Amino acid sequence: MKHLASYITFFLSLLSTTLYAQDYDVQCEDTCSHIHGIDLSHYQGNVFWETIGDNTHMAYVYLKATEGGDRIDATFERNIWMAHQQGLKVGSYHFYRPKSDQLRQLRNFQSQCIPEEQDLIPMIDVESTGGLSTDVFCDSLFYFLDLVEEAYQQKPLIYTGRNFYNKHLQGKIDDYKIMIAMYTEDEPVVADDREITMWQYTGKGNIAGISGYVDKSRFMGNHSLREIRFRH
Repeated sequence: MKHLASYITFFLSLLSTTLYAQDYDVQCEDTCSHIHGIDLSHYQGNVFWETIGDNTHMAYVYLKATEGGDRIDATFERNIWMAHQQGLKVGSYHFYRPKSDQLRQLRNFQSQCIPEEQDLIPMIDVESTGGLSTDVFCDSLFYFLDLVEEAYQQKPLIYTGRNFYNKHLQGKIDDYKIMIAMYTEDEPVVADDREITMWQYTGKGNIAGISGYVDKSRFMGNHSLREIRFRH
């Protein structure tokens, strides 16, 4: 009898774990009405854009264009062409390297992020101080952001993690729309309690047409796609 009770306990525990795993696998876009999108780079390899285009949940995509002063994402040219073919709203992003010359980084980004090909404002991926102090890092970043704004005649969207924002950027980029990366069930709140436009809620999303994980994001609250439309 004791063995039977143990078996039942084990079975219920296993069932509970299975049900939890099923709940965990439910994609956010299947259970809410927010506007969703993805971001891609060469890490996703060859993407089947026709399949992604059939996914009515995905309204936009940000594609990695460049990094630092000389790196160009190998998949960018194909991805941006194919994404447009599927009717997706497309934006381009640059991974910022604080120690690289800012003008060189701008020229690198401009070589790929062509205004006529953009539906969404440029996004700057800010994840590292490059070993600089916060003050020196911010001076470097703000100079680059000014260059981007001058070149494209609009402020870029800034992507960063919640912890990075709290430590280095809080109260300093209030004039910019931000996308916050935080992979939890709860919506992100930053230390200065400022408005968050977009939330990258997982780095391990799944979507038909992409082999492996993909970053997924959505708009917060009543924010909408028109807020980040590229002004031509």
